[in-house]
Amino acid sequence: MSRPVGPDILADFGGTNARLMLSHGATFGAVRRYEVADFSGPAQAIRRFLRDVAPDAPPRRAAIAVAGPVAAGEADLTNSEWTISAAALQRDLALDRVLLLNDFAALAWALPGLADGDLFTIGGGRRLPGSPMAVLGPGTGLGVAAFVPDRGGVVLATEGGHVTMPAVDDREAEILRRLRARYDHVSAERTLSGAGLEALYGAVSAVDGIAGPDRKAPEITERALAGDCAASRATLETFCAMLGGFAGDVALSLGARGGVFVAGGIVPRFPDFVAQSRFRERFEAKGRFRD
Repeated sequence: MSRPVGPDILADFGGTNARLMLSHGATFGAVRRYEVADFSGPAQAIRRFLRDVAPDAPPRRAAIAVAGPVAAGEADLTNSEWTISAAALQRDLALDRVLLLNDFAALAWALPGLADGDLFTIGGGRRLPGSPMAVLGPGTGLGVAAFVPDRGGVVLATEGGHVTMPAVDDREAEILRRLRARYDHVSAERTLSGAGLEALYGAVSAVDGIAGPDRKAPEITERALAGDCAASRATLETFCAMLGGFAGDVALSLGARGGVFVAGGIVPRFPDFVAQSRFRERFEAKGRFRD
């Protein structure tokens, strides 16, 4: 006798949060969020999720997006101790199939399906249909991927967040000099992520001569938006400017004339602030390739 057809498991495993839901075809259940640090590995997190949602029939397939490079069906979470194996999960959870892919690759596959109403547009410009589309986003780390509309679509999963972070003026050069005292390599992720925002806060406070207490990333953002902490405000403004420059570099590197999309767990929390910042100015400040 064949097994009853159960739902599919859809999961997003980041460096901080694990988000899971069930799907029955095009019908999706509610998202459940768990702390990655609370589990020794992905199988334990999925078992906890299945206990919590108690589906009528056991799932038979899973699609899992992970914050890290995927090779031969295996991945290490870049900012976690988890190691994820599609074959091991298929065996341990008695699933028929497990699809493992990079989280920003998953986002890139979704880009062609986005409508204007799904987006918050910053600045002018016009997308060129049929051209590559890029997605990037600060969160626990900094992800970058692209969708190339060729032969039905090809996704490029990259580690673009680990490129060297450049400085465009003396102030940024001094900020990065201070960060180099902490890190062997100051990548874009060292400034454009949750931990990067905290590191940037310390460097900006020192360079600008603004005293401020130690703060975690959520508080830096909260104080900056409230306007009651000069150091937090200067940090978030610097963050947005650097992010704009980085996004412009991604656009040039990937030929993303189909659009550059910003995702992740940080920027969607303050789109209006980004729109009023130097993000777009720095995105366009590419000399002869400004347009």
